[in-house]
Amino acid sequence: MYRSREHRVIAGVCGGIAERFGMPPTLVRLLFLLSCLLPGPQFVIYLIMWVFIPVAPPRTYY
Repeated sequence: MYRSREHRVIAGVCGGIAERFGMPPTLVRLLFLLSCLLPGPQFVIYLIMWVFIPVAPPRTYY
């Protein structure tokens, strides 16, 4: 799993999750924002993912 280079707003975490599971990035961002309304460590998990998940390697076209 990688953070997205193309679908990033802040860090590319939601975009990377969307690319990994074949979902629209906007839907993943919306679900994340809605989950922040519930009690829990969602924002902390996002920050941890930002730190530990590497950015996707650049694509090479031949």
